Amino acid sequence: MASTLRSVKGLTALVTGGASGLGRGTVEVLAKSGANVVILDIPMSKGAEVAKEIGPNVIFTPADVTKTDQVAASFETLKKNFGNVDAIVNCAGIAYAFKLYSFSKKGLPEFSKIQRTLDVNVMGAFNVIAYGMHTMAEKPKDEFGQRGVVINTASVAAFDGQTGQSAYSASKGAIVGMTLPLARDFSDEGVRFMTIAPGLFDTPLLSSLPEKVHNFLKNLVPNPRRLGSPQEYGELVKHIIEVELFFKF
Repeated sequence: MASTLRSVKGLTALVTGGASGLGRGTVEVLAKSGANVVILDIPMSKGAEVAKEIGPNVIFTPADVTKTDQVAASFETLKKNFGNVDAIVNCAGIAYAFKLYSFSKKGLPEFSKIQRTLDVNVMGAFNVIAYGMHTMAEKPKDEFGQRGVVINTASVAAFDGQTGQSAYSASKGAIVGMTLPLARDFSDEGVRFMTIAPGLFDTPLLSSLPEKVHNFLKNLVPNPRRLGSPQEYGELVKHIIEVELFFKF
């Protein structure tokens, strides 16, 4: 098996959750390297501001990943501006910290939070992937028999969830579980599927957790003792997009 590197320059990527955190770090890295980037984020996000700040090759399409009509509209906007999509990066996600049941308070959880976590983190990814495949189906394969790549964001919590992360861990475990079947489903169509399971990164999502939980998680990092940078995540995404693997017989 050999590999070849292709530049992301001139390629088009759609990044969900691209207005902040890992998504914004990814947008910054790809845009700086010459890719066209579409930020898909909720309407009340700073997506338009971020797009303007990063550069003319970045546009914002307001959408809720749980709404199929809004996701479809985002891909139509992408096609009008850039033709088609080469990479889809799912970074949109939410997290709530709570135990399923409190023995001391004898209180049941807010089940709506569990449902919302699964809707955004799991169904949101499925929605974006489905419309992404619908869009990629309109483009021919390249010289390596490829149409594009989908990169999903799981979490170390999918394998090593901490206290209060049951719903979040379940949602990220689903992302891990869908990766191989999707890769098999679309291999003949020339679409690669990858999932990154990042550890602790300095993002608004982590900052939104209670301070006690935030500090506990931060102190789990053994070496180097720091949180990851969203730009570091973006560099890994860029590398995955650039590398195409093929067999020589």
